[in-house]
Amino acid sequence: MFEILFSLDTWLSFLRSPLGVYLFVPIYAIWVTILLPGAWASMLAGALYGTFHGSILVFLGASLGAQISFFLSRTLLKGFVQKKLAGFPKLQAIEKAMTRESLKLVLLTRLSPAFPFSLLNFMFGVSQVSWRDYSIGLIAILPGTILFCGLGALAGDLARFNEIISGNTNVGISVLRIFGLVATFAVIFIVSRSARSALKEFEPVD
Repeated sequence: MFEILFSLDTWLSFLRSPLGVYLFVPIYAIWVTILLPGAWASMLAGALYGTFHGSILVFLGASLGAQISFFLSRTLLKGFVQKKLAGFPKLQAIEKAMTRESLKLVLLTRLSPAFPFSLLNFMFGVSQVSWRDYSIGLIAILPGTILFCGLGALAGDLARFNEIISGNTNVGISVLRIFGLVATFAVIFIVSRSARSALKEFEPVD
């Protein structure tokens, strides 16, 4: 009984079920709220549900988790979060700059891989950013969401690479997926580099 309960295959089968699909969103929300890395969960979603459906589920889960984190850091955990931010000077600089261009900064930090998603959620909660700008800024997580779900979907295909070798799957579709992923990665790289460049004006000067 114990082995069945904690079996990875059992959990993966459950997440593929209709009930598991619905529960994936709140599970993902809790995952990012307790500061676990969302990239791995996003790749799992891609492997389980494919790039398109996985991206939708991840975006919904990440948005729910972001709203929970924002509420907690603005109310119950405000003092705790402010103490934790003391160890992240870049995040402190962004937090202090929120009174100037909040929506722009929310979008840029969401696009830049230099700022962890979960930490940003709590940091925005103790900043001066409005809930409206914070919520609109969540749209900027879509490129990264699609990228990691795409990586997960590709990993799922590669795990069944013997099917491609034996001719039991469409090689052309697999090639198109790989090229699509490469194109997505290129766009993410260009956008994130531009975001990092734009954020330099808000970084503290030593």
